[in-house]
Amino acid sequence: MSSSSNTRRFTRAATIRAMVLVLIGSLGMQFSAVIVVGLFPAFGVLGTSSVRMLVAAVILLLIFRPRLRGRSRREWAGIVLYGVAMAAMNAFLYLAFDRLPLGVATTIDFLGPCLVALLASRRAREGALALVALLGVALIAGFGGALDPLGLVFAALAGAAFGLYTLLAASVGQSEGGLPSVALSVTIAAVLTLPFSVPTLPLIRAEHLVPLVASALLGTALAFTVDTIAGRLTSARVLGVFFAFDPVVGTILGAVFLGQLLTPLALTGVVLIVAAGAGIVWFSGGHGPAADPPLTDSEHPA
Repeated sequence: MSSSSNTRRFTRAATIRAMVLVLIGSLGMQFSAVIVVGLFPAFGVLGTSSVRMLVAAVILLLIFRPRLRGRSRREWAGIVLYGVAMAAMNAFLYLAFDRLPLGVATTIDFLGPCLVALLASRRAREGALALVALLGVALIAGFGGALDPLGLVFAALAGAAFGLYTLLAASVGQSEGGLPSVALSVTIAAVLTLPFSVPTLPLIRAEHLVPLVASALLGTALAFTVDTIAGRLTSARVLGVFFAFDPVVGTILGAVFLGQLLTPLALTGVVLIVAAGAGIVWFSGGHGPAADPPLTDSEHPA
């Protein structure tokens, strides 16, 4: 069998594994949101999000025990930026969750990876898909029911951070640091949000521990870890396509567990944005060897 066919088979299998991992991360993130919404009255939105990040950082540091020495300046820059993206994405997304239905917030959040892909492309079809996505936003924000304007702003800011997160998940995942680097990035995010987590710690009671730990494990430790592993298996373009799971899962869980039923027009907007975003990210990357995940030395054909 030819070496090129071996490479294609490896790429296909790796892409399927990446898809499954992102789906697992999406389920963890959205289930986490369902769990912690009940903690908002006790800790506030930012307090809940930041304490969750702090718990996740402790868990990941204990598991991976990352080394601090021997890392290049470029590697540290990626770790820090990844942590900044995590902190911003979580804070703004949880602020959006407090004001918007889960499906709406995660749909607008998904525009981040779409925008990254759109800026990297110069083709008419990506522009057309961007217009479809904007129509989806209009249906959600204008005709899909009365929605909180500040919540829409928070969701858009979360989307900007999500775009950076998408790029860095692939970059950090394919670096030599791997999962220990993820632990350091989550620690950076936890440090950045200490002004919100520290005042919240004295408010924690025994009945809060289970939902906090479960949320930290599902929505932060698990989600960030599997996203980074997926980034090691495929490109940022394909990863962005798979992040379309987020608004779909968020919409379903919001309806099932939180009673957040959307109007037909708003639900149409969700579908349009997911479809357009997936198309933008997919077409912007091309379909050639450059889009394939890099092979390690042991995986190069002889």
